[in-house]
Amino acid sequence: MGRELVALSGRWMHLVDHPAQPRVTAIADPNPAAREWFETNAGVTLSTPNWQDLIASDDVDVLYIAVPHNLHEEIYIAAAHAGRDFLGEKPFGIDLASAERIVAAIDASPGFVRVSSELPFFPGAQRAFAACGDLGELIEVRAAFHHSSDMDRNKPINWKRRAEICGEIGVMGDLGMHVAHVPLRLGYVPTQVFAVLDSIVTERPASAGSSDMVPCDTWDNAMLLLRAQETTHPDRMFPMVWETRRISPGNTNSWVFEALGMDAGVRFTTRNPTVFHRFLRRGSEQVWEEVQPGNVSAWPMISPAIFEFGFSDALLQMWASYLAERAGALGDRFGCATPDEALMSHRVFAAALESQKLSAAVSL
Repeated sequence: MGRELVALSGRWMHLVDHPAQPRVTAIADPNPAAREWFETNAGVTLSTPNWQDLIASDDVDVLYIAVPHNLHEEIYIAAAHAGRDFLGEKPFGIDLASAERIVAAIDASPGFVRVSSELPFFPGAQRAFAACGDLGELIEVRAAFHHSSDMDRNKPINWKRRAEICGEIGVMGDLGMHVAHVPLRLGYVPTQVFAVLDSIVTERPASAGSSDMVPCDTWDNAMLLLRAQETTHPDRMFPMVWETRRISPGNTNSWVFEALGMDAGVRFTTRNPTVFHRFLRRGSEQVWEEVQPGNVSAWPMISPAIFEFGFSDALLQMWASYLAERAGALGDRFGCATPDEALMSHRVFAAALESQKLSAAVSL
């Protein structure tokens, strides 16, 4: 993802009248080969194996902290104590207790901090989000991330399949912020969780070509059935589903959001990224219509609306949102996930672990 940041910084001129112009000027990584890529392709002026050097540097304005989950707490808290602005990777800590300590440090810091979650920046997702104010009484909400990175049982083990590095929440930590971002921003806050967590591939090769097998001890798939308060009818809760899957046949990297109400409904998936679907009632008829939103983004781009949008554009929009909000110029545009939203997602995931153990619903 650091390389993606270098690439999108080179495309910054696609944004219209943006208040910032980012340049990647420093890299910290213990792997010399990783640093060499940034030295060659980004021309960084500071290249170091020590992350502390970047936090201490007066020549760095904003940090992007993309490290495994077990390193979040130490580095994020150090950055917060130093008053640094940063965009951090999800899930903001290896578990709930870690997330609580991180957010407490950020709350006490003058730094501007947000959480990486790029998929809601697709134009169809933005239109679906905007339409949620007109749904009427909510019937149900579904958010999902269907990934297939682990379909191959012979894929070697990596850190995301080790609880000591990824966290006991497994796939929920890896993909869950993408699922939680839009519902939490809309105020759909869960009050109860019933979870079905599944560990499908329980061991993997220790390395490429190795016959030695090592345990995979993180959850591969997670389905969470949630209750949330229907704000216009305080005597009623509505059901909400959050799904995160590393093993999802027929998908590669598909994000889904759907919300249905008594008056209208919306549906968007990155599997069909050029359109979103809107449900309407016309007299006695019930109609799902397909809408092509075009290349209409949170921050305007020079590319006309007739052109189509992709993943690299979503990353560009996420960073544009972060840096515009940091500059006080975002206005009412859709913003990056907040530390409080990351903390709320951790509360849900911790309750999901408890629900799995008890085979029962758990209140938050």
